Amino acid sequence: MNRISRRIGGIAESATLAVDAKAKALKAAGEDVIGFGAGEPDFPTPPHIVDAAIAACRDPKNHHYTPVGGLPELRSAIAVKTKRDSGFDCTAANILVTNGGKQAVYNTFATLLDPGDEVLVPAPYWTTYPEAIVLAGGVPVEIATDVRSGFRVSLDQLEAARTPRTKALLFVSPSNPTGAVYPPDEVEAIGQWAVEHGVWVVTDEIYEHLTFDGHEFTSVATAVPDLADTCVILNGVAKTYAMTGWRVGWMIGPTDVATAANNLQSHQTSNVCNVAQAAALACLEPQGAFYCFPSFEGVMGRTIAGRTIDSSMVLADVVLSEAKVAFVPGEAFGAPGYGRFSFALGDDDLGEGLTRLATLLS
Repeated sequence: MNRISRRIGGIAESATLAVDAKAKALKAAGEDVIGFGAGEPDFPTPPHIVDAAIAACRDPKNHHYTPVGGLPELRSAIAVKTKRDSGFDCTAANILVTNGGKQAVYNTFATLLDPGDEVLVPAPYWTTYPEAIVLAGGVPVEIATDVRSGFRVSLDQLEAARTPRTKALLFVSPSNPTGAVYPPDEVEAIGQWAVEHGVWVVTDEIYEHLTFDGHEFTSVATAVPDLADTCVILNGVAKTYAMTGWRVGWMIGPTDVATAANNLQSHQTSNVCNVAQAAALACLEPQGAFYCFPSFEGVMGRTIAGRTIDSSMVLADVVLSEAKVAFVPGEAFGAPGYGRFSFALGDDDLGEGLTRLATLLS
């Protein structure tokens, strides 16, 4: 009998968090490390949000259990924010507030998938998605994209990958790790394809406000209204509001999906921390991803610091050891030979980190 279940024993550690932990350990040891690994802003949460959390700590009502699905006022604010920012109509009944975006991802796939159901996953992908699908009993079906296609999947690729077991498509724009943004016509075409074939769309919109150079975010649920009954939107406060450590995310779906996911969460974690929810409420009421994904094809096969670079995994280890620059290797995202660099850093660190990298690889 196995000491660790096959289901949990087969989970790989998050590569992004592993790189970040190694970089922080080197910093703690006195090394001058530039970290491009973790997908988080390097500036603090805005003061008014912190002030709201402090006030919430002092309010006795936040010292007790609250509804699993989220504070009613936060769920209402999320509905308003979603209509304002992406044009999608929803109500509090469609919303489940989760312990960060990762729980929203897991809850969604656990709620939608039966054993053997397939999920189309365009690659490169965020390292957590396949693990959540497998944990839910599903089968991730990777669809490769590359720089020639702008890291965007085509309708022909989706159709070629579709089988009678296809339950859902994972759609992410702006993308982690590539930073790719799908133009509105492609978003609409993909949504229409999903409706035509009865395929659910799980769309992660957490980078909706982070676009550059004229590229604009388009919500697939808004572009294709007929998709509303077979679409789940994932989002949270982590990236836009510099709140990665507060752990507040959410999922928006049809009421039967939201209710089932709420039931699941009632046995997992109960409600999200009330103080963190109060902070999220403070950031939502006012009012493409920060990654680049370069190819290291030209480095493969070279010897650097006495090591043969035969993968971006090896390269990342050499770069961290020799240049004290941390990035996440492409293998973590289903894209060997590439690397993900988060540029949510100050200008001085950006310049210094890239200079170190260029010096080592020149």
